[in-house]
Amino acid sequence: MIDLSTQPSEASLEQKIERFWEASGRKILAIEKDFDRQQGAPVHTVGGRYVGRAWTEWTSGFEVGASLLQFDATGEQRFLELGRRNTVERMAPHVVHFGVHDHGFTIVSTYGTLLRLMQEGRIPANGWERAFYVMALKCSGAVQAYRWTKLGGGGFIHSFNGPHSLFADTVRSLRSLAVAHRLGGVLKGEKDERISLLDRLIKHLVTTERYTVYHGEDRDGYDVRGRVAHESLFNVTAGTYVCPATQQGYSPYSTWTRGLAWIICGFAEMLEYFETLSAAEIEAFPEHGACIDSFTETARAVCDFYIEHTPTCGVPYWDTGAPGLCELGDYLSQPANPLNDHEPVDSSAAAIAAQGMLRLGRYLGEDTPGSEQYVQAGLKIADTILSEPYINTGSSDHHGLLLHSIYHRPNRWDRVPPGRTVPCGESTMWGDYHARELVLYLQRHLNGETLPYFYNVGNGAMRSA
Repeated sequence: MIDLSTQPSEASLEQKIERFWEASGRKILAIEKDFDRQQGAPVHTVGGRYVGRAWTEWTSGFEVGASLLQFDATGEQRFLELGRRNTVERMAPHVVHFGVHDHGFTIVSTYGTLLRLMQEGRIPANGWERAFYVMALKCSGAVQAYRWTKLGGGGFIHSFNGPHSLFADTVRSLRSLAVAHRLGGVLKGEKDERISLLDRLIKHLVTTERYTVYHGEDRDGYDVRGRVAHESLFNVTAGTYVCPATQQGYSPYSTWTRGLAWIICGFAEMLEYFETLSAAEIEAFPEHGACIDSFTETARAVCDFYIEHTPTCGVPYWDTGAPGLCELGDYLSQPANPLNDHEPVDSSAAAIAAQGMLRLGRYLGEDTPGSEQYVQAGLKIADTILSEPYINTGSSDHHGLLLHSIYHRPNRWDRVPPGRTVPCGESTMWGDYHARELVLYLQRHLNGETLPYFYNVGNGAMRSA
């Protein structure tokens, strides 16, 4: 269980944040210089160098978006120009990519960040440039919403595995629908049917909380409150749920911790977004109050599960049911050991979850019982991954920023160093990117600045708290 008895000081965090951005800038420039573009998009490191992986190029937005976050945090103009140029040159094919469920990762991290920076006054307002970003985001949201599997009056955005497959990851890509809706976008169907992106966003959340997240209601023999199934399978002919499944976890009845982290961060961000809806949007939002209460309980459940089933330092092992964990003794009562001989940790799950914890704690407010523990857990996790052995502020030969991140353990895609028995010491593009998102959030919080909200893009009330 995460140890919440001690907390990092602001001075300590500020010092680590400064070191972090110094290292981050070096890594971005090194990847831009050294990565072989014939490999597609950089995905994870092997021996400290980023390599591609021919599955989908879902990590492109993380690489390009990293430059924009670097500019956001430091004000260094060269990173803005790098991010702008690469958005134009590399991201256009992703805007209308119908084959993936990753638009929140690819498009919101690039076009969306640029539009947010313009809306915040961080970059000069320019009518044509803004129109370019708006068009990309509206198209992306509609394309993402088109991947729709209907279940009675509900449904979900299906994964790249097909119409039968609901992934936990996709909650974080609801950002594409939210931004597009905020900008006035819709999905146009046959005979000019106008399909609300907000409606599909809400229905996807309802389906996810019902089938992907467990609530301790004896759905099956492994129904523990807050546990998450990576994948949920459906009979699309009958429109019925079949069973849990997994692609990257150990089993359907254990919890892949990065999938858990996606749910934590995704639900927290959606709750923040719903706070900014207009009266007209709320009126068109079926059972608004009941849904918000239910989504809040779901967010709390997954955060509670993470806190209770993670080692004291806040960094989880890659899956709560990984078979080698039994060899580690009472591993939940001590810090995680990324150099153990039985199961790898996943620092990327920690970076994603930490941001979700901080956002949920702030959303609930100080007067809500239990909210403070989420803030404390987020700070604890952040302090851990901004310290050795996780943060890579030294080696210039290693292009990764956040060490001990795992990609696909069942497929054995992660490098096992010589003399070791499990993967360790490597980085992933999403781990590095979400570490940057987390640190940007922390930096703005400590400086009393506007927090980075993905939906602060215009055509709605801009959030300032």
